[in-house]
Amino acid sequence: ASAPVRGLAPRRRGEPPRPRRAGGPGPALEVVARELDDAWMRDIGPTFVTNDTGELAAVDWTFNGWGAQEWARWDHDSKIARQVSDVLGTRTFSTPLVNEGGAIHVDGEGTVLLTDTVQLGKGRNPDWTREQVETEIHAHLGTTKAIWLPYGLAGDYGTYGTQGHVDIVAAFARPGVVMVHTQPDPSHPDHERCKTIAAILRASTDARGRQLEVVEIPAPTVLEEDGEWVDYSYINHYLCNDGVVLCSFDDPRDEEAAEIFRGLFPERTVTLVDARTIFAGGGGIHCITQQQPKV
Repeated sequence: ASAPVRGLAPRRRGEPPRPRRAGGPGPALEVVARELDDAWMRDIGPTFVTNDTGELAAVDWTFNGWGAQEWARWDHDSKIARQVSDVLGTRTFSTPLVNEGGAIHVDGEGTVLLTDTVQLGKGRNPDWTREQVETEIHAHLGTTKAIWLPYGLAGDYGTYGTQGHVDIVAAFARPGVVMVHTQPDPSHPDHERCKTIAAILRASTDARGRQLEVVEIPAPTVLEEDGEWVDYSYINHYLCNDGVVLCSFDDPRDEEAAEIFRGLFPERTVTLVDARTIFAGGGGIHCITQQQPKV
């Protein structure tokens, strides 16, 4: 089934903020021009929610450049969530919690995944307790159970990393089933990290009291780029309409990951897209996209 597609693009100086439409086969793409500091819509844009009557709304997290990192600028990005919801005409709920869309993952039935080094990180919410974070998250997402992971992947703690986003570590395939990044090579620091994360998830129950089923997704075979550990991950995927857009890395494990995803999402078409250029910029396919529920 087709659905409207909107893209946010940098606005040229002096250009009015009117939408443009790109033609071609398939559904038209509406391009909305706004002033931007970066390209990661998952993090700077709104997190969409719906209520019991199907009404769409947007959560506007406080954004501060992934923990007020020295290189980051967020004067424009911090306004994008509100601007997107204004374009759509949706109600917006703002929160003082510093958070990003890539730092959360939900199962749709009350469970949310969080990371100690993100929501409780010193650059984001240093004075908040776990209980305060959970209260704020639950109030805005409608969740009731938080599962905390101690950290993200090692490569995400470099100069331009997010300091532990969950969206390259773990994600729900459906309620009760969670995919987790696994690093088979013991020489990579993620080997032990991933074993710890998988063990935490296997020992966890969700908001409905179900013991989680953990599906391990092996990392690509490449371990380093330019002398640094890579955080290449198939977990960083995007669900859209009847499809799955899956990161690929011209790697022997690309097709292995695709087969696992086909088994988890048999009703969807899995499409591999080379994500190495995106990862070189600091994120993946999930990071540059944000789904909007159809209501």
